Amino acid sequence: MQWLGLALAAWGQLPPDGVAQLQKVDSVMPHLRRLAEDPEVVRALRAQNARRTPLATIQGLDAEWVATPSLTPHKQRVLDGPCTGALRRLREHLGPAMAEAFAMDDQGALVCASRRTSDYWQGDEDKWRLTYAQGRGGPALKEAPFFDESSQAYVIQVSLPVRDGAQVIGALTVGLSLLDL
Repeated sequence: MQWLGLALAAWGQLPPDGVAQLQKVDSVMPHLRRLAEDPEVVRALRAQNARRTPLATIQGLDAEWVATPSLTPHKQRVLDGPCTGALRRLREHLGPAMAEAFAMDDQGALVCASRRTSDYWQGDEDKWRLTYAQGRGGPALKEAPFFDESSQAYVIQVSLPVRDGAQVIGALTVGLSLLDL
């Protein structure tokens, strides 16, 4: 992570304390790893994966999600999803430093989320592709800081694979507010 902070600072994309903020991300990684192992998260992903929803259905739900800015029943189901308790507990621990969090199944579809995201299907994004890694599980992915429209905060998103024993069953992304770390 240190190289990312130095590179961004050199390019002038971080405020003077930006490197220190990025180092704070490393200090919360144990909490994020525990969330990726939380039994509530694992059960929720396992249950959604068992439904075997066709990808075309997921992409249809994604198109509806993006096209409808209001809170639909489908969006509410995700926000009330079976692992939102685990996300809420992380939020209680991290406070405003947690801008958002969401868990994705083995196809990249949302299972639960702490707030509305810009889209439902994450399967075409690196946060899911590189951490799920076709069921092999990749390393934690720390993306470059950016302004996130859905959380209205400057964040760094950290994504991790979610495992059920040795099997990778999905991924988890937590957006950390750089101004609140």
